[in-house]
Amino acid sequence: MRDLHKDARERLRGLSKENAERVGAHLVMAGRLLDADPEAAYAHAQAAVRRAGRVDVVREAAGIAAYRTGRFAEALRELRTVRRLNGSSEHLPLMADAERGLGRPERAIALAASEEARTLDAETRTELAIVVSGARSDLGEHDAALVVLDRIPAAERKGDLGLRVLQARAVALESAGRTDEAATVLAGIDPEALQRAVGGGEMPADDVVVFDAYDESADEGNEAEADA
Repeated sequence: MRDLHKDARERLRGLSKENAERVGAHLVMAGRLLDADPEAAYAHAQAAVRRAGRVDVVREAAGIAAYRTGRFAEALRELRTVRRLNGSSEHLPLMADAERGLGRPERAIALAASEEARTLDAETRTELAIVVSGARSDLGEHDAALVVLDRIPAAERKGDLGLRVLQARAVALESAGRTDEAATVLAGIDPEALQRAVGGGEMPADDVVVFDAYDESADEGNEAEADA
């Protein structure tokens, strides 16, 4: 539990101490493994859901892991549940990209035009714009895909987020058949920095996998705790 973010620990207070420790261990491992081994991260998130399925951070972990393993319909269900539980729209970019993954780019664009999208902070709005650019490309609207990226304020194109914007521009140009321009966009960028920015990594050297044996009766009791 000590490796879990303070806010997440607070959300687990409704559980028994023992159950909170087990759930917290699964959440920590889900976070550690998300880049290196998404399927293992998904398994940990599911184990946490079985023990505390009515806690928002648990469903959040399940939604993110489902998204990272290509389970887009499941990711949408989980992230919508998170939104109902805590009222936050912070995962709107993931939800929009999940719609793209399901072959529904028009729904991704609609999410970006929703009232919720107007409540996002600058970084999350930029992440959403990157998704919308991809959705426009999916629809063959290549010029529109580039315009979306052009509208991102310069102040929001710095650091790793700025590298992701550049990669999105290269992808949009590639989709439009403008391969030379796409190569020019990424020329001079450190490949390792770009990889870090877009995600991915090696398996932690000190990886410890913590799996549960599923006990349905125990789970029912644990979920009752979360409702109390």
